[in-house]
Amino acid sequence: MDKHNQTLLNEFILIGITDRPELQAPLFVLFLIIYMISVVGNLGMIILTTIDSKLQTPMYFFLRHLAITDLGYSTTVGPKMLVNFVVDENTISYYFCAIQLAFFIVFIGSELFILSAMSYDRYVAICNPLLYTVIMSQRTCHVLVTVPYLYCTFVSLLVTIKIFNLNFCGYNVISHFYCESLPLLSLVCSNTHEIEMIILIFSVFNLILSLLVVLISYLLILVAILRMNSAEGRRKAFSTCGSHLTVLVVFYGTLIFMYVQPKSGHSSDNDKVASIFYTLVIPMLNPLIYSLRNKDVKYALRRAWEDCKQYFLKVH
Repeated sequence: MDKHNQTLLNEFILIGITDRPELQAPLFVLFLIIYMISVVGNLGMIILTTIDSKLQTPMYFFLRHLAITDLGYSTTVGPKMLVNFVVDENTISYYFCAIQLAFFIVFIGSELFILSAMSYDRYVAICNPLLYTVIMSQRTCHVLVTVPYLYCTFVSLLVTIKIFNLNFCGYNVISHFYCESLPLLSLVCSNTHEIEMIILIFSVFNLILSLLVVLISYLLILVAILRMNSAEGRRKAFSTCGSHLTVLVVFYGTLIFMYVQPKSGHSSDNDKVASIFYTLVIPMLNPLIYSLRNKDVKYALRRAWEDCKQYFLKVH
């Protein structure tokens, strides 16, 4: 990275969510609870779908990776944000800022494509049930998550290296609660047109491609559901799709609001609210919406609890 940047700027100051002292303690408690629920829910889902033999299906394979990405980007942002509530000066080092940005882009981008893969998985399960195990083979599932991880790592490195090789002016106050690309670019003295175009192109490409897969999958699912003879079958399918689509709308909506708009259209407070939603609230909701309402997961939790009790009884 540019030596000028390293000597001129060693750290950034994060404005945080609010500068009102009376709100610091209540917000700290609120976001600590949200983050802990997110960690327990997602980590529990990762462990459960790994150890339980009855959850070794493509659907739960994707749910495991959804939990990994949720846990990844919420942990990239959450702990540092919580620390900033209880310290006097909300600083973040130059290199940790770059690392935070890089990991955040990897996990948030990967989640887009994992959500698309989940939509495709549900399309195959509902529209081609007899060929489901053939189409959604183990190899296919691994490709559908490995390619997004590799692609998002490439995008992340490209964007992060480009931003941190630009010349910062010396003013180091980031109007956000984590190192995000757009607030960082506002601190740059040199021309940011190239990196802004790179971010816009990749953001639009990722959103449109993943959203197209989701929309086409659910359009075909809707057609298949309407052709079902069983009213109970249609009700269950609609219920499952409704939960999935709710989270998709919120997740895609906040990302579109954040990235696919002109620089002049951004409001700091609005961006913070949207960021809180998709960095902390959505990772907390996903295990509840996708998994804890699922009968297979409930039975798996019950089996795991019984196994734990038997183990402790044997030990003691």
